[in-house]
Amino acid sequence: MSDSIDLLQSLVSKPSVTPDDAGCQKLIAERLSAAGFGIESMRFGEVDNLWARYGTDAPLLVLAGHTDVVPPGDESHWTTPPFEPTIRDGHLFARGAADMKGSVAAMVTACERFVAANELNGSIAVLLTSDEEGPAVDGTAKVVEALHQRNETIDYCVVGEPTSQDSFGDNIKNGRRGSLSAKLVIEGVQGHVAYPHLADNPVHKALSMLDELVNIQWDKGDDNFPATSLQISNVAAGTGAGNVIPGEFTIDFNLRYSTATSVGDVQTRVNALLNKHGLSARINWHESAAPFITKPGSLTEAMRSAIKIISGADAALGTGGGTSDGRFLARTCKQVIEFGPLNTTIHQVDECIKISDIDTLSQIYEQLLVELLGKREN
Repeated sequence: MSDSIDLLQSLVSKPSVTPDDAGCQKLIAERLSAAGFGIESMRFGEVDNLWARYGTDAPLLVLAGHTDVVPPGDESHWTTPPFEPTIRDGHLFARGAADMKGSVAAMVTACERFVAANELNGSIAVLLTSDEEGPAVDGTAKVVEALHQRNETIDYCVVGEPTSQDSFGDNIKNGRRGSLSAKLVIEGVQGHVAYPHLADNPVHKALSMLDELVNIQWDKGDDNFPATSLQISNVAAGTGAGNVIPGEFTIDFNLRYSTATSVGDVQTRVNALLNKHGLSARINWHESAAPFITKPGSLTEAMRSAIKIISGADAALGTGGGTSDGRFLARTCKQVIEFGPLNTTIHQVDECIKISDIDTLSQIYEQLLVELLGKREN
């Protein structure tokens, strides 16, 4: 087995369910320290974060990821225990194998080989958190804030999220949509169903408004993003009794929005819609991610070149899928992309990664370091 596979097996053996790092970062820090990286542990609240840097000069390339994983669920549904790495049919099975300890292992071994064999033109840093799958409050966001306060500038950033879709190496994320959630409460008057004239049913009042809400065309998207979409995720009303008109109707909805629409635009249109239908309501908004885009340039081209050289794949650029810690890094770094293994089994029972893809991924990250930071002769 290769160093990358051995390291991945050690990492997935640790049950690092958010926010517990379970010793993953300690293991990685030991490896990177031995390779000459300066190690800085940044703990905020219950979250462990690791900042490891090699070199002091610009440009600085950051390889970012997370050591936490989602819960495995009912372990009896797994073919083998989720935190006991098992190799079968050319794949390594374990919780976190694809999301994203496979990328983390590949990044570490790529850094080890690169610094041992190359003269560095710039700096490399590895940023890891144990809070990506959870609230994402005390993780990468806090590290980015700390780096900004001490004027540590990031020039390039690659997040190791599993971005490959149909085949390994087919997709690079060069941006992500924003995520805006709302909890809307339509107010009415509770009463007996036999005396509707003495009550005011908020469900009845809201139906025409909700029909109009879900059919709004927020924008048409642009060259980088699909059109903004809205989905209702939860509704609740009533006391549980069949003969009581509810006094309130609660609707949760979420928008995945592009740079063609702003939070202010959405809020203005929703408020206007409520006023149009004469609804008494209160609404609580929560923006968990702002959209970001990295236009094709030096980082995207170097990543595509590395993928092509090592795997032969022609990677396309895309912005689909959910959110990632790239949204925090984009606050301070103008060029942020994501690239990693296949995402077909992430968060699922029997999550796995193809054994051959682990070593290929490590070689791609190493080739990226060569292309961006390798010493060039004058």
